[in-house]
Amino acid sequence: MQEIIDRIATAAGIDPATAEKAVAAILAFLQKEGPDTQVGHLIQSIPGASELIAANAEEGGGGGLGGLMGMFGGAGGLMALAGKLQGMGLGMGEMQTVGKELFQVAREHVGEEKVGEIAGSVPGLHQFI
Repeated sequence: MQEIIDRIATAAGIDPATAEKAVAAILAFLQKEGPDTQVGHLIQSIPGASELIAANAEEGGGGGLGGLMGMFGGAGGLMALAGKLQGMGLGMGEMQTVGKELFQVAREHVGEEKVGEIAGSVPGLHQFI
C-alpha cells in the first residue's frame, strides 16, 4: 500500500501522510456509497486497502456537517467527501489528481469494467476519475 500512497502523493504533489488520509477517505466513501459487491472486490484486490480504511476510520468520524451531508447520499455524499479532502488541505486540482491516480490503481487491480460500474453508481464521481 505504501507504494500506492507514494505514487499518488508524487502525482498530486502532496505529502504521503496527506495522500494516505485522502486515499482512506475515498475508499471509505466508496464503501458507503458504491455498489457493495464491486467495491468489496476492489478493496480486497488492493493490498492493504482494508487496513488503511480501518486505521483512518477513527479520524474524521462522520459527525458534523460532513456526516449530515453524507446522510443525503449521492451528490451530498460526494460533496461531503470533497469537504473532507479540502479539510486535509487539498485543492480541487489535487483532489482530482488523487482520484484519478487512485482509480488508475483500481483499474490495474480489478479492470475497467468494475471501475466503470463503481463510478456509474455514484452521481458526479466520473469527474474525479
